[in-house]
Amino acid sequence: MQIKVFSGDPLEFATQALVVGCFEDIGDDKLVGRLDKSLHGALASLRNRKEFTGKHNKVIELKTLGNVPAERVVLVGLGKRKEFTHERLRQAAGAAARALKASGVSICHTVLNQQGGDNSAGIRAVVEGINLGTYSFDIYRTSPREVTDLAELTLLVESRSQIKAAEESSSESRIVCGSVRLARDLVSHPGNIATPSFLAEQAISVSNRNGLTCHVIDCDEIERLGMNGLLHVGKGSIQAPRFIIMEYNGAGSGIRPVVIVGKGITFDSGGISLKPREGMERIKDDMAGAASVIAAMQAVATLRLKVNLVGLVPAAENMPDGRAYKPGDVVKTMSGKTVEINNTDAEGRMVLCDALHYAQRYKPKAIIDLATLTGACLVALGAEASGIMGNDPILTRALKMAGEATGERLWELPLWDEYGEAMKSDIADMKNSGGSHAGTVTAAWFLKQFVGKTRWAHIDIAGTAWEEKGRHYLPKGATGVGVRLLVEYLKGV
Repeated sequence: MQIKVFSGDPLEFATQALVVGCFEDIGDDKLVGRLDKSLHGALASLRNRKEFTGKHNKVIELKTLGNVPAERVVLVGLGKRKEFTHERLRQAAGAAARALKASGVSICHTVLNQQGGDNSAGIRAVVEGINLGTYSFDIYRTSPREVTDLAELTLLVESRSQIKAAEESSSESRIVCGSVRLARDLVSHPGNIATPSFLAEQAISVSNRNGLTCHVIDCDEIERLGMNGLLHVGKGSIQAPRFIIMEYNGAGSGIRPVVIVGKGITFDSGGISLKPREGMERIKDDMAGAASVIAAMQAVATLRLKVNLVGLVPAAENMPDGRAYKPGDVVKTMSGKTVEINNTDAEGRMVLCDALHYAQRYKPKAIIDLATLTGACLVALGAEASGIMGNDPILTRALKMAGEATGERLWELPLWDEYGEAMKSDIADMKNSGGSHAGTVTAAWFLKQFVGKTRWAHIDIAGTAWEEKGRHYLPKGATGVGVRLLVEYLKGV
Protein backbone atom coordinates (compact mmCIF):
# COMPACT_ATOMS: atom_id res chain seq x y z
CA MET A 1 0.00 0.00 0.00
CA GLN A 2 1.32 3.40 -1.00
CA ILE A 3 0.80 6.11 1.62
CA LYS A 4 0.79 9.82 0.81
CA VAL A 5 0.33 12.92 2.95
CA PHE A 6 -1.31 16.10 1.64
CA SER A 7 -2.77 19.24 3.16
CA GLY A 8 -5.82 21.03 1.86
CA ASP A 9 -9.58 21.11 2.00
CA PRO A 10 -10.82 17.48 2.26
CA LEU A 11 -13.94 18.35 0.27
CA GLU A 12 -11.92 19.43 -2.75
CA PHE A 13 -9.99 16.21 -3.44
CA ALA A 14 -11.12 13.87 -6.19
CA THR A 15 -10.85 10.29 -4.94
CA GLN A 16 -12.77 7.04 -4.93
CA ALA A 17 -13.59 7.46 -1.25
CA LEU A 18 -13.24 10.04 1.53
CA VAL A 19 -13.17 8.46 5.01
CA VAL A 20 -14.52 10.69 7.78
CA GLY A 21 -14.83 9.94 11.49
CA CYS A 22 -17.96 10.96 13.39
CA PHE A 23 -18.52 11.15 17.13
CA GLU A 24 -21.85 10.28 18.71
CA ASP A 25 -21.93 13.79 20.14
CA ILE A 26 -21.37 15.94 17.06
CA GLY A 27 -20.14 19.02 18.90
CA ASP A 28 -18.52 21.66 16.71
CA ASP A 29 -17.17 19.37 14.00
CA LYS A 30 -17.02 21.89 11.16
CA LEU A 31 -15.99 19.37 8.51
CA VAL A 32 -18.99 17.12 9.21
CA GLY A 33 -21.24 20.17 9.11
CA ARG A 34 -19.81 21.31 5.76
CA LEU A 35 -20.05 17.79 4.36
CA ASP A 36 -23.68 17.53 5.47
CA LYS A 37 -24.45 20.81 3.76
CA SER A 38 -22.75 19.67 0.53
CA LEU A 39 -24.78 16.45 0.63
CA HIS A 40 -28.02 18.39 1.20
CA GLY A 41 -28.57 17.24 4.78
CA ALA A 42 -27.94 13.53 4.19
CA LEU A 43 -25.85 13.11 7.35
CA ALA A 44 -28.40 14.83 9.56
CA SER A 45 -31.11 12.67 8.03
CA LEU A 46 -29.16 9.51 8.86
CA ARG A 47 -28.83 10.62 12.46
CA ASN A 48 -32.48 11.55 12.75
CA ARG A 49 -33.48 8.10 11.46
CA LYS A 50 -30.81 6.52 13.75
CA GLU A 51 -29.29 4.74 10.77
CA PHE A 52 -25.90 6.18 11.69
CA THR A 53 -25.30 7.86 15.04
CA GLY A 54 -21.52 7.73 15.29
CA LYS A 55 -21.50 4.57 17.40
CA HIS A 56 -17.98 3.21 17.68
CA ASN A 57 -16.81 1.17 14.66
CA LYS A 58 -20.14 1.45 12.82
CA VAL A 59 -19.60 2.22 9.13
CA ILE A 60 -21.92 3.57 6.47
CA GLU A 61 -21.14 4.47 2.87
CA LEU A 62 -22.80 7.26 0.87
CA LYS A 63 -22.52 7.92 -2.86
CA THR A 64 -21.96 11.64 -3.32
CA LEU A 65 -23.61 11.90 -6.79
CA GLY A 66 -21.16 14.63 -7.77
CA ASN A 67 -21.95 16.95 -4.87
CA VAL A 68 -18.29 16.73 -3.79
CA PRO A 69 -15.30 15.55 -5.84
CA ALA A 70 -15.03 12.28 -3.86
CA GLU A 71 -17.11 9.50 -5.44
CA ARG A 72 -18.30 8.30 -2.05
CA VAL A 73 -18.05 9.22 1.60
CA VAL A 74 -17.37 6.51 4.16
CA LEU A 75 -18.50 7.51 7.65
CA VAL A 76 -17.05 5.59 10.58
CA GLY A 77 -18.22 5.98 14.16
CA LEU A 78 -15.76 7.09 16.83
CA GLY A 79 -18.13 6.74 19.78
CA LYS A 80 -18.33 9.30 22.56
CA ARG A 81 -15.70 12.05 22.64
CA LYS A 82 -14.87 11.51 26.30
CA GLU A 83 -14.09 7.84 25.57
CA PHE A 84 -11.85 8.58 22.59
CA THR A 85 -8.42 6.90 22.57
CA HIS A 86 -5.88 6.13 19.88
CA GLU A 87 -6.81 2.45 20.13
CA ARG A 88 -10.42 3.42 19.37
CA LEU A 89 -9.12 5.41 16.42
CA ARG A 90 -7.07 2.41 15.27
CA GLN A 91 -10.14 0.19 15.48
CA ALA A 92 -12.30 2.69 13.61
CA ALA A 93 -9.71 2.92 10.84
CA GLY A 94 -9.66 -0.86 10.61
CA ALA A 95 -13.45 -1.04 10.42
CA ALA A 96 -13.44 1.56 7.63
CA ALA A 97 -10.71 -0.35 5.79
CA ARG A 98 -12.73 -3.56 5.83
CA ALA A 99 -15.70 -1.68 4.36
CA LEU A 100 -13.51 -0.11 1.67
CA LYS A 101 -12.15 -3.50 0.67
CA ALA A 102 -15.64 -4.99 0.48
CA SER A 103 -16.71 -2.10 -1.77
CA GLY A 104 -13.80 -2.56 -4.15
CA VAL A 105 -12.15 0.77 -3.34
CA SER A 106 -8.44 0.89 -4.24
CA ILE A 107 -7.73 4.60 -3.61
CA CYS A 108 -8.96 6.65 -0.66
CA HIS A 109 -8.36 9.85 1.27
CA THR A 110 -8.98 10.21 4.98
CA VAL A 111 -9.14 12.84 7.70
CA LEU A 112 -9.38 10.26 10.49
CA ASN A 113 -5.86 11.18 11.60
CA GLN A 114 -7.05 14.71 12.42
CA GLN A 115 -9.21 13.28 15.21
CA GLY A 116 -5.96 12.55 17.03
CA GLY A 117 -4.83 16.14 16.58
CA ASP A 118 -2.58 15.17 13.66
CA ASN A 119 0.02 14.00 16.19
CA SER A 120 2.30 11.04 15.55
CA ALA A 121 0.20 8.66 17.65
CA GLY A 122 -2.93 9.55 15.68
CA ILE A 123 -1.15 9.10 12.35
CA ARG A 124 0.24 5.73 13.43
CA ALA A 125 -3.14 4.57 14.69
CA VAL A 126 -4.85 5.34 11.38
CA VAL A 127 -2.11 3.79 9.24
CA GLU A 128 -2.03 0.66 11.39
CA GLY A 129 -5.80 0.32 11.43
CA ILE A 130 -6.16 0.64 7.67
CA ASN A 131 -3.07 -1.39 6.77
CA LEU A 132 -3.84 -4.27 9.13
CA GLY A 133 -7.59 -4.15 8.55
CA THR A 134 -7.16 -4.92 4.84
CA TYR A 135 -4.95 -7.99 5.41
CA SER A 136 -5.88 -11.34 3.90
CA PHE A 137 -3.98 -14.58 3.33
CA ASP A 138 -4.68 -15.88 -0.16
CA ILE A 139 -1.50 -17.74 -1.14
CA TYR A 140 -3.15 -21.13 -1.46
CA ARG A 141 -6.25 -19.99 -3.38
CA THR A 142 -6.26 -21.07 -7.01
CA SER A 143 -8.83 -18.40 -7.84
CA PRO A 144 -8.58 -14.94 -6.25
CA ARG A 145 -11.20 -13.49 -3.93
CA GLU A 146 -13.61 -11.06 -5.57
CA VAL A 147 -12.24 -8.11 -3.62
CA THR A 148 -9.91 -5.23 -4.44
CA ASP A 149 -6.93 -4.43 -2.24
CA LEU A 150 -6.47 -0.86 -1.11
CA ALA A 151 -3.49 0.32 -3.13
CA GLU A 152 -3.23 3.99 -2.19
CA LEU A 153 -4.02 5.82 1.04
CA THR A 154 -3.77 9.61 1.36
CA LEU A 155 -3.69 11.17 4.82
CA LEU A 156 -4.98 14.74 4.86
CA VAL A 157 -3.40 17.02 7.45
CA GLU A 158 -4.49 20.50 8.41
CA SER A 159 -1.37 22.42 7.35
CA ARG A 160 1.72 22.02 5.18
CA SER A 161 3.93 22.34 8.26
CA GLN A 162 2.61 18.98 9.48
CA ILE A 163 3.40 17.03 6.33
CA LYS A 164 6.99 16.02 7.08
CA ALA A 165 6.24 14.73 10.59
CA ALA A 166 3.19 12.88 9.29
CA GLU A 167 5.24 11.27 6.54
CA GLU A 168 7.81 10.08 9.08
CA SER A 169 5.15 8.63 11.36
CA SER A 170 3.32 6.93 8.51
CA SER A 171 6.57 5.47 7.16
CA GLU A 172 7.42 4.01 10.57
CA SER A 173 3.94 2.51 10.87
CA ARG A 174 4.11 1.04 7.38
CA ILE A 175 7.35 -0.75 8.34
CA VAL A 176 5.86 -2.12 11.55
CA CYS A 177 2.68 -3.21 9.74
CA GLY A 178 4.79 -5.01 7.15
CA SER A 179 6.32 -7.03 9.96
CA VAL A 180 2.93 -7.76 11.53
CA ARG A 181 1.79 -9.02 8.14
CA LEU A 182 4.88 -11.25 7.99
CA ALA A 183 3.98 -12.73 11.37
CA ARG A 184 0.40 -13.28 10.23
CA ASP A 185 1.65 -15.00 7.06
CA LEU A 186 3.94 -17.32 9.00
CA VAL A 187 1.15 -18.39 11.34
CA SER A 188 -1.34 -18.79 8.47
CA HIS A 189 0.76 -21.28 6.52
CA PRO A 190 -0.43 -24.86 7.06
CA GLY A 191 1.61 -27.29 9.12
CA ASN A 192 2.75 -29.28 6.08
CA ILE A 193 4.50 -26.14 4.83
CA ALA A 194 5.47 -24.31 8.04
CA THR A 195 7.81 -26.91 9.50
CA PRO A 196 10.80 -26.19 11.79
CA SER A 197 13.10 -26.08 8.76
CA PHE A 198 10.68 -23.67 7.02
CA LEU A 199 10.82 -21.32 10.02
CA ALA A 200 14.60 -21.50 9.89
CA GLU A 201 14.59 -20.64 6.18
CA GLN A 202 12.32 -17.67 6.82
CA ALA A 203 14.57 -16.42 9.62
CA ILE A 204 17.59 -16.69 7.32
CA SER A 205 15.75 -14.83 4.56
CA VAL A 206 14.68 -12.04 6.93
CA SER A 207 18.23 -11.77 8.25
CA ASN A 208 19.79 -11.61 4.79
CA ARG A 209 17.41 -8.84 3.71
CA ASN A 210 17.91 -6.75 6.83
CA GLY A 211 21.56 -7.15 7.79
CA LEU A 212 20.97 -9.48 10.74
CA THR A 213 23.17 -12.34 11.82
CA CYS A 214 21.39 -15.69 11.79
CA HIS A 215 22.58 -19.09 12.94
CA VAL A 216 20.45 -22.23 12.80
CA ILE A 217 21.34 -25.11 15.09
CA ASP A 218 20.37 -28.51 13.67
CA CYS A 219 19.27 -31.64 15.48
CA ASP A 220 22.78 -33.04 16.03
CA GLU A 221 24.02 -29.81 17.58
CA ILE A 222 20.86 -29.52 19.67
CA GLU A 223 21.70 -32.93 21.11
CA ARG A 224 25.35 -32.00 21.72
CA LEU A 225 24.27 -28.87 23.57
CA GLY A 226 22.05 -30.94 25.84
CA MET A 227 18.83 -29.19 24.74
CA ASN A 228 16.87 -32.29 25.60
CA GLY A 229 13.62 -30.45 26.23
CA LEU A 230 13.56 -29.30 22.60
CA LEU A 231 14.99 -32.60 21.37
CA HIS A 232 12.40 -34.80 23.13
CA VAL A 233 9.42 -32.74 21.97
CA GLY A 234 10.55 -33.16 18.37
CA LYS A 235 11.41 -36.87 18.59
CA GLY A 236 7.99 -38.06 17.47
CA SER A 237 8.07 -36.15 14.18
CA ILE A 238 9.80 -36.81 10.89
CA GLN A 239 10.46 -33.06 10.87
CA ALA A 240 13.63 -32.51 12.89
CA PRO A 241 13.71 -29.64 15.41
CA ARG A 242 15.71 -26.48 14.86
CA PHE A 243 17.06 -23.80 17.19
CA ILE A 244 17.14 -20.41 15.48
CA ILE A 245 19.35 -17.54 16.63
CA MET A 246 18.95 -14.04 15.16
CA GLU A 247 21.13 -11.12 16.27
CA TYR A 248 20.84 -7.38 15.66
CA ASN A 249 23.52 -4.97 16.83
CA GLY A 250 22.01 -1.48 16.77
CA ALA A 251 23.57 -0.08 19.95
CA GLY A 252 27.18 -1.07 19.37
CA SER A 253 29.54 -3.37 21.20
CA GLY A 254 29.59 -3.51 24.98
CA ILE A 255 25.85 -2.88 25.37
CA ARG A 256 23.96 -5.80 26.85
CA PRO A 257 21.18 -7.04 24.57
CA VAL A 258 17.54 -7.72 25.14
CA VAL A 259 16.68 -11.32 24.28
CA ILE A 260 13.25 -12.19 22.89
CA VAL A 261 12.22 -15.83 22.77
CA GLY A 262 9.31 -17.26 20.76
CA LYS A 263 7.70 -20.67 21.11
CA GLY A 264 7.94 -22.38 17.72
CA ILE A 265 5.74 -25.49 17.82
CA THR A 266 4.85 -25.61 14.14
CA PHE A 267 2.08 -28.12 14.76
CA ASP A 268 0.86 -29.47 18.07
CA SER A 269 -1.05 -32.74 18.02
CA GLY A 270 -0.47 -33.06 21.76
CA GLY A 271 1.87 -35.99 21.17
CA ILE A 272 1.04 -39.15 23.09
CA SER A 273 -1.34 -37.02 25.20
CA LEU A 274 -3.30 -36.54 21.98
CA LYS A 275 -5.58 -33.51 21.60
CA PRO A 276 -9.27 -33.95 20.64
CA ARG A 277 -9.84 -33.81 16.89
CA GLU A 278 -12.19 -30.80 17.04
CA GLY A 279 -10.24 -27.69 16.12
CA MET A 280 -6.90 -29.47 15.91
CA GLU A 281 -6.29 -27.96 12.47
CA ARG A 282 -5.97 -24.54 14.08
CA ILE A 283 -3.07 -25.65 16.26
CA LYS A 284 -0.78 -24.63 13.43
CA ASP A 285 -0.82 -21.32 15.34
CA ASP A 286 1.28 -22.79 18.14
CA MET A 287 4.30 -21.08 16.59
CA ALA A 288 2.74 -17.61 16.84
CA GLY A 289 5.36 -16.58 19.42
CA ALA A 290 8.14 -17.61 17.03
CA ALA A 291 6.49 -15.72 14.17
CA SER A 292 6.28 -12.57 16.26
CA VAL A 293 9.94 -12.81 17.29
CA ILE A 294 11.12 -13.24 13.69
CA ALA A 295 8.89 -10.39 12.53
CA ALA A 296 9.93 -8.12 15.41
CA MET A 297 13.58 -8.69 14.52
CA GLN A 298 12.76 -7.53 10.98
CA ALA A 299 10.95 -4.43 12.21
CA VAL A 300 13.69 -3.41 14.64
CA ALA A 301 16.40 -3.83 11.99
CA THR A 302 14.43 -1.91 9.36
CA LEU A 303 13.71 0.92 11.80
CA ARG A 304 17.37 0.86 12.90
CA LEU A 305 16.51 1.11 16.55
CA LYS A 306 19.45 1.80 18.83
CA VAL A 307 19.27 -1.45 20.75
CA ASN A 308 21.09 -4.76 20.72
CA LEU A 309 18.56 -7.52 20.25
CA VAL A 310 18.71 -11.31 20.08
CA GLY A 311 15.83 -13.45 18.87
CA LEU A 312 15.70 -17.13 19.86
CA VAL A 313 13.24 -19.62 18.39
CA PRO A 314 13.10 -23.24 19.56
CA ALA A 315 11.17 -24.90 16.71
CA ALA A 316 9.70 -28.40 16.74
CA GLU A 317 6.66 -30.41 15.71
CA ASN A 318 4.87 -32.31 18.48
CA MET A 319 3.63 -35.62 17.04
CA PRO A 320 2.80 -39.13 18.34
CA ASP A 321 5.17 -41.78 17.03
CA GLY A 322 7.09 -44.81 18.18
CA ARG A 323 9.97 -42.52 19.16
CA ALA A 324 7.84 -39.82 20.78
CA TYR A 325 8.47 -38.86 24.39
CA LYS A 326 5.93 -40.34 26.78
CA PRO A 327 4.12 -39.54 30.02
CA GLY A 328 6.36 -40.77 32.81
CA ASP A 329 9.63 -40.02 31.01
CA VAL A 330 12.27 -37.96 32.78
CA VAL A 331 14.10 -35.38 30.68
CA LYS A 332 17.36 -33.69 31.67
CA THR A 333 17.18 -30.13 30.30
CA MET A 334 20.09 -27.99 29.11
CA SER A 335 20.27 -26.35 32.54
CA GLY A 336 20.81 -29.74 34.19
CA LYS A 337 17.40 -29.66 35.88
CA THR A 338 15.32 -32.80 35.43
CA VAL A 339 11.66 -32.81 34.45
CA GLU A 340 9.13 -35.62 34.83
CA ILE A 341 6.75 -35.63 31.88
CA ASN A 342 3.16 -36.07 32.97
CA ASN A 343 1.60 -34.44 29.90
CA THR A 344 3.23 -34.45 26.47
CA ASP A 345 0.80 -31.70 25.45
CA ALA A 346 2.63 -29.37 27.86
CA GLU A 347 5.41 -29.25 25.29
CA GLY A 348 5.81 -25.50 24.87
CA ARG A 349 7.47 -25.07 28.23
CA MET A 350 9.84 -27.93 27.41
CA VAL A 351 11.23 -26.19 24.33
CA LEU A 352 11.21 -22.79 26.01
CA CYS A 353 13.12 -23.90 29.11
CA ASP A 354 16.16 -24.78 26.99
CA ALA A 355 15.88 -21.51 25.05
CA LEU A 356 15.60 -19.45 28.24
CA HIS A 357 18.66 -21.14 29.70
CA TYR A 358 20.57 -20.58 26.45
CA ALA A 359 19.58 -16.89 26.54
CA GLN A 360 21.64 -16.36 29.69
CA ARG A 361 24.81 -16.79 27.59
CA TYR A 362 24.24 -13.23 26.36
CA LYS A 363 24.12 -11.77 29.89
CA PRO A 364 21.03 -9.89 28.71
CA LYS A 365 19.52 -6.83 30.33
CA ALA A 366 16.14 -8.55 29.93
CA ILE A 367 14.53 -11.71 28.53
CA ILE A 368 11.00 -11.60 27.12
CA ASP A 369 9.29 -14.74 25.89
CA LEU A 370 6.06 -14.98 23.90
CA ALA A 371 4.15 -18.21 23.67
CA THR A 372 0.75 -19.68 22.92
CA LEU A 373 1.38 -21.58 26.11
CA THR A 374 -1.86 -22.42 27.88
CA GLY A 375 -5.53 -22.81 27.07
CA ALA A 376 -6.06 -21.65 30.65
CA CYS A 377 -5.03 -18.14 29.58
CA LEU A 378 -7.78 -18.10 26.96
CA VAL A 379 -10.24 -19.17 29.65
CA ALA A 380 -9.03 -16.46 32.04
CA LEU A 381 -8.65 -13.50 29.68
CA GLY A 382 -10.40 -14.42 26.45
CA ALA A 383 -9.14 -12.76 23.27
CA GLU A 384 -8.96 -9.25 24.70
CA ALA A 385 -5.61 -9.42 26.50
CA SER A 386 -2.48 -11.51 26.81
CA GLY A 387 -1.33 -12.69 30.20
CA ILE A 388 1.97 -11.42 31.58
CA MET A 389 4.04 -12.70 34.49
CA GLY A 390 7.64 -12.10 35.44
CA ASN A 391 10.26 -11.51 38.09
CA ASP A 392 10.77 -7.76 37.64
CA PRO A 393 7.97 -5.22 38.26
CA ILE A 394 9.70 -2.48 36.25
CA LEU A 395 9.99 -4.68 33.16
CA THR A 396 6.40 -5.83 33.53
CA ARG A 397 5.17 -2.25 33.90
CA ALA A 398 7.10 -1.11 30.81
CA LEU A 399 5.62 -3.91 28.73
CA LYS A 400 2.11 -3.16 30.00
CA MET A 401 2.55 0.50 28.99
CA ALA A 402 3.68 -0.61 25.53
CA GLY A 403 0.60 -2.81 25.37
CA GLU A 404 -1.70 0.09 26.21
CA ALA A 405 -0.04 2.26 23.55
CA THR A 406 -0.42 -0.36 20.82
CA GLY A 407 -3.75 -1.88 21.79
CA GLU A 408 -2.02 -5.21 22.51
CA ARG A 409 -3.04 -5.15 26.12
CA LEU A 410 -1.43 -7.21 28.88
CA TRP A 411 -2.95 -8.33 32.17
CA GLU A 412 -0.64 -9.36 34.98
CA LEU A 413 -1.26 -12.61 36.82
CA PRO A 414 0.43 -13.55 40.12
CA LEU A 415 3.55 -15.69 40.20
CA TRP A 416 3.82 -16.58 43.88
CA ASP A 417 6.13 -19.34 45.03
CA GLU A 418 3.17 -21.30 46.35
CA TYR A 419 2.16 -22.13 42.79
CA GLY A 420 5.29 -24.26 42.54
CA GLU A 421 3.75 -26.81 44.89
CA ALA A 422 1.67 -28.11 42.00
CA MET A 423 4.84 -28.75 39.97
CA LYS A 424 6.62 -30.99 42.49
CA SER A 425 7.68 -34.43 41.26
CA ASP A 426 8.36 -37.55 43.31
CA ILE A 427 11.24 -38.63 41.07
CA ALA A 428 12.62 -35.48 39.37
CA ASP A 429 13.26 -31.82 40.10
CA MET A 430 9.80 -30.89 38.82
CA LYS A 431 6.90 -32.00 36.64
CA ASN A 432 6.04 -30.36 33.34
CA SER A 433 2.36 -29.88 34.23
CA GLY A 434 0.57 -28.97 37.42
CA GLY A 435 -2.93 -30.07 36.52
CA SER A 436 -6.05 -28.14 35.60
CA HIS A 437 -5.94 -25.41 38.27
CA ALA A 438 -4.05 -22.13 37.62
CA GLY A 439 -2.56 -23.61 34.47
CA THR A 440 -1.26 -20.31 33.11
CA VAL A 441 0.54 -19.44 36.33
CA THR A 442 2.04 -22.88 37.00
CA ALA A 443 3.39 -22.90 33.42
CA ALA A 444 5.02 -19.52 34.01
CA TRP A 445 6.39 -20.75 37.35
CA PHE A 446 8.03 -23.62 35.45
CA LEU A 447 9.69 -21.20 33.00
CA LYS A 448 10.89 -19.01 35.86
CA GLN A 449 13.15 -21.84 37.04
CA PHE A 450 15.29 -21.44 33.92
CA VAL A 451 15.97 -17.68 33.79
CA GLY A 452 18.28 -17.40 36.79
CA LYS A 453 18.50 -13.85 38.12
CA THR A 454 17.95 -12.21 34.73
CA ARG A 455 15.05 -9.75 34.46
CA TRP A 456 12.36 -11.75 32.69
CA ALA A 457 8.78 -11.47 31.49
CA HIS A 458 6.59 -14.20 30.05
CA ILE A 459 3.70 -13.25 27.76
CA ASP A 460 1.03 -15.88 27.15
CA ILE A 461 -0.64 -15.12 23.81
CA ALA A 462 -2.82 -18.25 23.63
CA GLY A 463 -5.99 -16.16 23.52
CA THR A 464 -4.77 -13.28 21.35
CA ALA A 465 -2.77 -14.98 18.59
CA TRP A 466 -5.88 -15.94 16.61
CA GLU A 467 -9.07 -14.03 15.84
CA GLU A 468 -12.09 -16.30 15.46
CA LYS A 469 -14.58 -14.01 13.68
CA GLY A 470 -12.85 -10.89 12.37
CA ARG A 471 -13.27 -7.38 13.72
CA HIS A 472 -11.88 -3.87 13.11
CA TYR A 473 -8.15 -4.26 12.24
CA LEU A 474 -8.09 -7.96 13.11
CA PRO A 475 -9.40 -10.01 10.17
CA LYS A 476 -10.31 -13.61 10.90
CA GLY A 477 -7.19 -15.70 11.47
CA ALA A 478 -3.70 -14.91 12.68
CA THR A 479 -3.31 -11.55 14.43
CA GLY A 480 0.48 -11.11 14.55
CA VAL A 481 0.13 -10.14 18.20
CA GLY A 482 3.33 -9.14 19.95
CA VAL A 483 5.15 -7.46 17.07
CA ARG A 484 3.85 -3.94 17.68
CA LEU A 485 4.10 -4.46 21.44
CA LEU A 486 7.78 -5.50 21.27
CA VAL A 487 8.72 -2.68 18.90
CA GLU A 488 7.04 -0.10 21.13
CA TYR A 489 8.85 -1.46 24.18
CA LEU A 490 12.23 -1.64 22.42
CA LYS A 491 11.93 1.97 21.22
CA GLY A 492 12.18 2.99 24.87
CA VAL A 493 15.00 0.68 25.98
